[in-house]
Amino acid sequence: MKKVVLSLSSLMLAAGLAGCGNDSSSGTSGETKEGSSNEEITLRVAWWGGQPRHDYTMKVIEMYEKEHPNVNIEAEFANWDDYWKKLAPMAAANQLPDIIQMDTAYLSQYGEKGQLEDLTPYTKDGTINVENIDETTLKGGNIGDKMYGFNMGSNVLSVITNDDMLKQAGVELNSENWTWDDFEKAAIDVQKATGKYGTNPMNPPDVFFPYYLRTQGERFYKEDGTGLAYKDDQLFVDFFERQVRLIKAEAFPTPDVSAQVKGLEDDFIVKGNAAMTWNYSNQYLGFAQLTDAPLTLNLPPEQAENKALFLRPSMFFSVPKSSQHKEEAAKFIDFFTNDVEANKLIKGDRGVPVSSEIIDALKPELTEDELKIFEYVESASETASPADPPDPLGSAEVMKALKDISDQILFEKISPEEGAKKFREQADEILSRNA
Repeated sequence: MKKVVLSLSSLMLAAGLAGCGNDSSSGTSGETKEGSSNEEITLRVAWWGGQPRHDYTMKVIEMYEKEHPNVNIEAEFANWDDYWKKLAPMAAANQLPDIIQMDTAYLSQYGEKGQLEDLTPYTKDGTINVENIDETTLKGGNIGDKMYGFNMGSNVLSVITNDDMLKQAGVELNSENWTWDDFEKAAIDVQKATGKYGTNPMNPPDVFFPYYLRTQGERFYKEDGTGLAYKDDQLFVDFFERQVRLIKAEAFPTPDVSAQVKGLEDDFIVKGNAAMTWNYSNQYLGFAQLTDAPLTLNLPPEQAENKALFLRPSMFFSVPKSSQHKEEAAKFIDFFTNDVEANKLIKGDRGVPVSSEIIDALKPELTEDELKIFEYVESASETASPADPPDPLGSAEVMKALKDISDQILFEKISPEEGAKKFREQADEILSRNA
């Protein structure tokens, strides 16, 4: 069967044109019952990622089509930034792909606007086999009692280090119990010894500031999503003052330099320009494949005392309400989750698999670097606490406000104190709409 691969740009144009007309039953819009197994079905599947993810996902799609000859899958993919920019107009035009790779930061935005299908019935009737998935992991994509995203894998925050650069600087890390001060000193020591950055930026701030808050026993959002949970703005000040100090020591890149990183292949640690990179555990393999330097997965600073680490759903697969082929979409999600041969291609790139059966089947097949990721997540889970709920409605605006204010602080346009006040005002105004 001929494979159709489309950029999200072309689909955005199509969605825009569709949005100009009336809402007919053409495309993927509308609610229809699945036909017989011989019915010709076209599914659109969209995801973000780098070229390695695109390559193996296409192979998994081909495997599915071979087992389901009546199904043709149109693949649509882009990098992270372009993906979300181009998904929004498709949603506005009611032309979302049948299966959408979804992130926790956007799940509420799409789910609570009634654009996503509740996948719970498909897990209850066995269309998606969840026998080997624990309940907490399974509900990672729930908002209330509705499963708007099916969890595709588990990730844990990490600090990945270039061991040669650390050795050159005389830095020895004990990641079981290192502190934020240890991190800062290590970064500065690397810069002094090598002339390179000690660390990549803690970007995006909406990932790493909430982690910092967890190390202090605090949380970012209130449980009901109506405001910020932490009350002491000194936490905000301390987090950003450390980064300002690192920039002044030339151990940390400024936002304009950081903005040049568009993918793993551009990362400072890959280019040999930094000794540490903050990232999720599933990114370790990509870094290891892109550099010959010895790398280590380390627990982030101060993770133990307040159980700051958590197993984060790496991403979800969601099905829009507008899809005509929800049952077939659910079958594809089941295949992606539970087929052993498919997962031998995926190898945890979308996070450590959620199925214990798949984990057991993969372990003998894993390379040394792949096994490190699985073992790291397993080790981190021993001291982890539950993940926060999916980000509330309005979180995309909050994330943008935090990024803008972060840039102003790091360029020294405003002080961390001014930034803390400005961010609280903007975030509380945005989140108060959920009250």
